[in-house]
Amino acid sequence: MLGTYEILETLEMIQKENLDIRTITMGISLRDCCHSDIDISCKKIYDKIAKYAENLVVTGQNIEKEYGIPIINKRISVTPIALIAESCDSEEYVKFAKAMDRAAETVGVNFIGGYSALVQKGYTKGDKRLIASIPEALSTTNKVCSSVNVASTKAGINMDAVAEMGMVIKRCAELTADSGALACAKLVVFANAVEDNPFMAGAFHGVGEPECVINVGVSGPGVVKCALEKVKGADFGTVAETIKKTAFKITRMGELVAREASRRLNVPYGIVDLSLAPTPAIGDSVAYILEEMGLEKCGTHGTTAALALLNDAVKKGGVMASSSVGGLSGAFIPVSEDAGMIAAVKSDALSLEKLEAMTCVCSVGLDMIVVPGDTSADTISAIIADEAAIGVVNNKTTAVRIIPAPGKKVGDIVEFGGLLGSGPVMKVNSYGSSEFIKRGGRIPAPLHSLRN
Repeated sequence: MLGTYEILETLEMIQKENLDIRTITMGISLRDCCHSDIDISCKKIYDKIAKYAENLVVTGQNIEKEYGIPIINKRISVTPIALIAESCDSEEYVKFAKAMDRAAETVGVNFIGGYSALVQKGYTKGDKRLIASIPEALSTTNKVCSSVNVASTKAGINMDAVAEMGMVIKRCAELTADSGALACAKLVVFANAVEDNPFMAGAFHGVGEPECVINVGVSGPGVVKCALEKVKGADFGTVAETIKKTAFKITRMGELVAREASRRLNVPYGIVDLSLAPTPAIGDSVAYILEEMGLEKCGTHGTTAALALLNDAVKKGGVMASSSVGGLSGAFIPVSEDAGMIAAVKSDALSLEKLEAMTCVCSVGLDMIVVPGDTSADTISAIIADEAAIGVVNNKTTAVRIIPAPGKKVGDIVEFGGLLGSGPVMKVNSYGSSEFIKRGGRIPAPLHSLRN
């Protein structure tokens, strides 16, 4: 039974500290939508998504009104399309993206993810066709998001795919140059991708998932920062304990929303993702949490240690509130979506290299990084390879969502709008990596029995 104090405390978190549910994401399996005729397959995909998700948005809105809990996004993830599309003879894979986009428009969700391929160990012909179609698919649709898994701890790193994704990202940027290379913001390159991630742009409905499922992602950096303001000067044991207790309260709200949405939609409840997901709003920043711990600016020495503490404490507090935890679960550090990160980059406290180091202990990876438009495809591939190596060796998920903004140089600002925010263009290393990327093949999986 909740006490009056706890209810008032939660209301204060919502009203003053930007606490919200970041997303309700419905995962839908499309494995029964395969067909040799691409038009029939696309129709089956549209019909199934439109049918299963027809009440998703209104259900989320009703829960918002009845419980007073803001639910920012309602989204859909589907089976990686490369798996579905391969059964058809056509190479016009963009038709699948347009069918997904139409279905997303019909049911009114913000985004639909799953225009994806899993190529960590090698390509099939369907994977090749899908990856080649990503630039056109993302530049001719509004709500479709795409991801490609290029590495795993068991398979190693598919360097052919890494090299190709550098070129795909450059092409995405060229085709959407008039919108700041927006297509790149809808494309994620993963290592060790998870199958139940509710967050875009990397969400997809894994092959081990049920027919349909509800996953929820919580937010709440502002709440954690406000809690730490009350223990100023205390030791790190107290800091960790404070974050744990706060994460418990945040996750408990996510659990409530997940179960209620599941019941009303008559769809199984999957997981709550414990991630702290920032927004561009002032006060809703992961960087400001790190600075509240005593760092003068996010990015200075000590930042990685502070982020490690934060990530661990969020997980420990969250698992007390829910026995169904999954997804990425941790702290996101996207640059353009976090006011504190943006400020840190503008003041030269935070560099690409420091962000890479932080990804060793955070939830995802290099996220929403804007780099100069003349950054070469090989350099982008090398950045992906570095990030994949961190994920593969440390047996964790890592990802790259990078935006080479056409015509922009270091220090410029690129506006994306909405949750995507605005990103300052960051400096990349000026020395080349072409000969390294041209080698191709596969970097073998690491040996884990001789760890040091």
